[in-house]
Amino acid sequence: MKILYIVPYVPNLIRVRPYNLIRHLARLGHEVTAATVVSQRTERQDIETLRGICHEVFSIDMPFRRSLRQSATALVQGIPMQSRYSWHPALFKQISDALKQKDGHDGFDVVHVEHLRGIEYGLRLLDWLGEVKELAALPVIWDSVDCISSLMRQTRRRGSSAKSRFIAALETGNTAKYERRGVQSFDRVLVTSPVDQAALADTDQGMASRWKIDVLPNGVDLDYFQLGSGDRHPDTIVISGKMSYHANVTMVTYLVNEIMPLVWSRKPEVRLQIVGKDPPPSIQAMAKNENIVVTGTVKDIRPYLQQATLAVVPITYGTGIQNKILEAMACATPVIVSAPAAASLLAIPNRDYVVVETAGQFAEAILDLLDDDHKRIELGMAGRLYVEQNHDWHVIAAKLAAIYESAAYEKKRKLEEMSLLVGQGKEA
Repeated sequence: MKILYIVPYVPNLIRVRPYNLIRHLARLGHEVTAATVVSQRTERQDIETLRGICHEVFSIDMPFRRSLRQSATALVQGIPMQSRYSWHPALFKQISDALKQKDGHDGFDVVHVEHLRGIEYGLRLLDWLGEVKELAALPVIWDSVDCISSLMRQTRRRGSSAKSRFIAALETGNTAKYERRGVQSFDRVLVTSPVDQAALADTDQGMASRWKIDVLPNGVDLDYFQLGSGDRHPDTIVISGKMSYHANVTMVTYLVNEIMPLVWSRKPEVRLQIVGKDPPPSIQAMAKNENIVVTGTVKDIRPYLQQATLAVVPITYGTGIQNKILEAMACATPVIVSAPAAASLLAIPNRDYVVVETAGQFAEAILDLLDDDHKRIELGMAGRLYVEQNHDWHVIAAKLAAIYESAAYEKKRKLEEMSLLVGQGKEA
């Protein structure tokens, strides 16, 4: 198939979902044209990498000030700030020009739009396609990824900072309305988990559109994330993620303030590595504790996962599948997670990973695993097998291609039925 893939940030090894879906769709023999915005100079190299994968890449520079200005305008207009954060009319013109140039037998078979940040491109594209008869049968798929309004509701209750709670309070209602519009408008909608599928369906109170929300889980690059040499640092815990993300800040704060003191009271030699880009001052300050290392951005996260004794994900709120869990499992690192982090996975507790509820249970699980070499090895190998069976990007990309084909067939059939009804009306 010929796929037009619109993504509101440059796909790369950090933005793993679009990067790996595009890469594996191409490996399956599909022709992918990507359209994206570039917000940082460092992303220019990522664009060149993308050109090596895609048939063609459209891109436009998006200065941070422009994103902020558009987000502020969106707030005044009563629409989600994220929906305008990456909007650029020049990129939309490149997209529409490409569609006009490639109509007919050589045209695109499907348009894929990612995230709430990309929804404006998709909604405007649907309006534009409605005026172009030759492209009326082109299906437009929206990958919501997560239910963002659900995340906003959780942030309002549990966010670690007043700022994140305030923004969530402003955005929740507008986001739910826009997600409802997306569910009702696009030919198919994707999310990463059944939990997000149910939450997104609930935004569509009429329930008429629930049938077209598909679960397409996140995967992990099993060639990249491999088992290490087997030499792990003793009594070393790793926690990873983008540390500027409010849910991760809350998670790390909860770990350091509520869980680790219980661990250190019985095992003071345990070391904690906080690994991830852009840690705020509150997390950087944690490095004053001699048992805590805050790395900031690292070139390669794999050594930290492969050499740690175990990985922890004590997330208190969030949506979708946590890639940090899959990556640790792929490295055969035993993982302990909180119940909210486990909700979106099919993994079996106490076989593939350990799931706990409270800070006390989390500390006990850490101490038990640190003292049980055999159990750690069993959990690590079971976790690796789980991701091999359930989160292989190649398999997920093949499922996505099948969704594309189904959406194209359904839209063509619907248009034929409408044409038939119009014809019958004229005859009558």
